[in-house]
Amino acid sequence: MVRIITQYGQLLLRAMGQTVLLALCGLFFACILGILFGILGVMKNRVCRAIDRVFVDVIRGVPLIVLAYFVYFGVPYAMKNILGIPFTLSALQAGTICLALNCGAYMAEIIRAGIQSVDKGQMEAARSLGMPWWRSMYRVVMPQAIRTMIPSIINQFIITLKDTSILSVIGFPELVNTAKNVVANTFLSFQTWGVVAVMYLIIIELLTVASRMLERRLNVGRE
Repeated sequence: MVRIITQYGQLLLRAMGQTVLLALCGLFFACILGILFGILGVMKNRVCRAIDRVFVDVIRGVPLIVLAYFVYFGVPYAMKNILGIPFTLSALQAGTICLALNCGAYMAEIIRAGIQSVDKGQMEAARSLGMPWWRSMYRVVMPQAIRTMIPSIINQFIITLKDTSILSVIGFPELVNTAKNVVANTFLSFQTWGVVAVMYLIIIELLTVASRMLERRLNVGRE
């Protein structure tokens, strides 16, 4: 294990940075999708709710590895052979799209549940003051819903961070893919995967502690 750390430590740390970068990019766009579809899910319009339901059910029903292959290989193939448009995606772009879609479906449910946890009287009171629906949602409901959503959002980020390991199948140089190359060069499987496990454990534990601290701070604000 010492040999792995001394000879490949910097390489694994760079790969960990790529992993965090991919998770952050995916989470950023997932939040946008989550807000969009989460709000659609609480609207009175049946069409809007149906759009949210279809997106969430379809994306959550497809395994991430299948989604990764579809986006990285299937979409460029369809663009080139069906539409006649030369189109390629880098591993980072395809990985970001996959994580954004996958995480976005779960984020939509988190945001929808957070909005629904706010008393309906809050929206009714805002509307009675003459505020339009969107402004009432933005100014009154969402600030209150955020309190209940943040711990779940951080938990989803932890899940997304671990899901990046699946994207090694499309060649993105994240931690698991890099570890495979280290094992191929050294044949030290136990030591290499042990180091990788510890690296994941450290960063996820830091995120867990941050989540608990933030949750305690929010709970103090409520009292």
